[in-house]
Amino acid sequence: SSDLAKKVRVPTPPDGKEGRMPRNINFAIRGEYITLDALLKAVGAADSGAQAKHRIAEGEVTVDGVVETRKTRKLRGGETVVVDDLAVVLVEESAA
Repeated sequence: SSDLAKKVRVPTPPDGKEGRMPRNINFAIRGEYITLDALLKAVGAADSGAQAKHRIAEGEVTVDGVVETRKTRKLRGGETVVVDDLAVVLVEESAA
């Protein structure tokens, strides 16, 4: 293990669940964009569109580190969406 790894402190999530490293996945956008609620369904963070919209409205989702409450925010690639312990990096399909 490197000395750098020992110096990096992982911030504690607001829910206080420590010790859980986020799972990182890349998600290729087909077409021009995907909406935030559709992304949550696509990656399994919501079972339905209604649940996705509820989770967004409750402030459970961040885009690039900022809480996002716009359910149909258009994601075009380059953003990082975090929900629970899942970090989704959006990439344009051509770049995937």
